[in-house]
This record gives sequence, structure tokens and C-alpha cells, in this order.
Amino acid sequence: MRIKLMLLLLSLIVSCKNKTEVKLENVSENRLVKHVDEKMPDLEIYDFNGLEKFLNNTDNKVYVVNFWATWCAPCVKELPYFEKLREEYSKDELEVLLVSLDFPHLYDTKLKPFIREHQLKSKVVALDDVDMNTWIPKVDTTWSGSIPATIIYKKGNRKFYEQSFDFDTLKGEVEQFLN
Repeated sequence: MRIKLMLLLLSLIVSCKNKTEVKLENVSENRLVKHVDEKMPDLEIYDFNGLEKFLNNTDNKVYVVNFWATWCAPCVKELPYFEKLREEYSKDELEVLLVSLDFPHLYDTKLKPFIREHQLKSKVVALDDVDMNTWIPKVDTTWSGSIPATIIYKKGNRKFYEQSFDFDTLKGEVEQFLN
């Protein structure tokens, strides 16, 4: 009887196995890439230590790093301005990085469909680091943690904005770094 019960339990477990596999690949200590969607590039997911490399580049490019989320209406409203900015400048001059603060359990159901639907061409990464009290002041000591928030920098020149942008204002701020 015991063997029959164990076989029944084993067959239930095997038959209930989810056929959709998510392959997690530990690419580095600070980055985890999920391979789940053939139609779009893999979403890179970082903890703050992995994200820091995007906040401290020292080449001759201007970097525009925007912290946003799909559930933040002002963030969504200004995303087209960051996309337009990326289109107007060459990759040699400017790079736009969109750092999603969406909740990890929503990456597949909200974030990835949002990226596809809005056809975002800028690099999008997800920040999955729950210790906000540690990493927010590392981004900028004046940051309250509200979004949207943006950093524009080139080498040692850096400016932090805890605000929404319209296109002309955003372009004007970037122009200061290009000259």
C-alpha cells in the first residue's frame, strides 16, 4: 500500500510539472538574465552593485540614466522624450539607460509587454535590489526615492533630477553636457 501511495504521489508531481521552463543563467555575481521570451532580447536584471557600472562610465559619452516604472504615470509619460533623445544623437555622443524599478514578479506580465508595446529602443534593465535605503543615497544623496528620477553625466560632471521632463527641457539639460 505504501509503495502504491508513493507511486501515485510521484506520478502527480510529474504530471503537474509546468511545461514552460524559465532558464536562469547566473551570468555574473551581480546580474541574472532570464531567458523566457524569444521575441525580445533578454531583460538584464541587476542588483545595485551590478548597476553601478552604468552610473560611473568615464568615456566621452553623455549618459542619461532614468529610473522609472510601468506603474508610474509621470514616468510613462516622459519615456518617449528619452527615446526621441536617443534617436537625435549618435551612439558615440549619448547613451540612454532606462532602469526599471518594477516589481520582480511583474517582469514577465507587465514590464516585458510594456517594452514590446512601446517599442523601446533604449537599453532597459531591471533593478532588483530590495535594500533601497542603501542604494538610493548611492545614486544621489538628495534623492528621496520618488520617481521619475534621472542622472545625466559625462565623466566627472554629473547632475541629478528628481522630476519629470518635457522634451525641450530634457534636451536643454543634455546640451549642457555635450558642449
